[in-house]
Amino acid sequence: MSEIIAKVEQHKSRFKAFDADGNLVDGISASMRRKAFENDKALEHAIGKSGRPFWRLVSLSEFSSADTKSAPLTERDEASMEINEVPEQHSEIVDYIRNSYSLKPRKLFMSETKWKYLVRSAVRGKNVLMTGNSGCGKTLAAKCLTEALNRPYFYFNLGATQDPRSSLIGNTHFKKDTGTIFSESPFISAIRTPNAIILLDEMSRAHPDAWNILMTPLDPLQRYVRLDESEDAEVVEVAEGVTFVATANVGNEYTSTRVMDRALLDRFVTVEMDELDYEEEVALLKLLYPDADVNNLGVISEITTHTRKVVRQADAKITDALSTRSAVEMAGLIYDGFSLMEVAEAAVFPTFSEDGGADSERTYMKQFVQKFISDDETPEELFSLNPDEKVSVPY
Repeated sequence: MSEIIAKVEQHKSRFKAFDADGNLVDGISASMRRKAFENDKALEHAIGKSGRPFWRLVSLSEFSSADTKSAPLTERDEASMEINEVPEQHSEIVDYIRNSYSLKPRKLFMSETKWKYLVRSAVRGKNVLMTGNSGCGKTLAAKCLTEALNRPYFYFNLGATQDPRSSLIGNTHFKKDTGTIFSESPFISAIRTPNAIILLDEMSRAHPDAWNILMTPLDPLQRYVRLDESEDAEVVEVAEGVTFVATANVGNEYTSTRVMDRALLDRFVTVEMDELDYEEEVALLKLLYPDADVNNLGVISEITTHTRKVVRQADAKITDALSTRSAVEMAGLIYDGFSLMEVAEAAVFPTFSEDGGADSERTYMKQFVQKFISDDETPEELFSLNPDEKVSVPY
């Protein structure tokens, strides 16, 4: 049986694989294509010991013909197997998890320990609850996990679910020609898909009826959904390898969230996302907007990370912090030609209250932002405070 050897080329922001005849090769994950390109390697299609196909890294010198025969697997081949070729022996799984950090996408800033915990949970079929402040990258982490493991991916926003039973199970319809028929939901189709990663976004905003429906598929000893309450109703088993990843905002500041049931929380392992520090946030903004002015990106990160420090102080001057999501939006404005002053007026000041006049949160932020704005850019009316009224800006 002939196998394919592909060479990876970069086309703008994408990496594409081509065979020796110049034909585009499909079926290779984005993470594997990127890994081959960054390491100056070609990709060879091979069959693993378990009989499953996978792509392995080989020398570029082997990229010569589409008729190359697949050589027997070696230890080097086993180490370079794509992430979805999960080994079965415990010692192999340990090595697999230990080496998984190299597959974390650059756009995701997450500690090695937490990334490996996330991968291990998916490999072991655990349900994962991603927690952390709004805009810190919970949903992004779940999507990056899917990309790294090259698994089928399904997304459901539970916070936007108006009718939990309809959204998670399905609807019964009546038609004159066929009578009453049941139309199953996309969620049912998702749990039928082996090795799928199912993202349950905004779990803490879901209706309690949705939690009740999810209790059985999330339970490791049950793992099913009953389509109806009748005794003879169809029972849909959760397919092998399915991993549920949920996101939740936890804290008194999230007023539209619900306190999650303890029994529901016990069905998850928890991975807490950390806030980015100054250096990490600058690196992220540079990665997303490489052509934007780096000094302005640094200012944006200094403003946003400052708010996160201040809100934790006992005598905090502000009650809310700017998220990394806010920083990304601000960087996008810089990239699109907005000045720092315009960015502040559009995306910083409206976040903070004007109540209190000279002692308001907005005044405090205006005074802090003023440090980074040139005199010829600052409107005279913006900082029209009494000269004797000073605003302390601890940093």
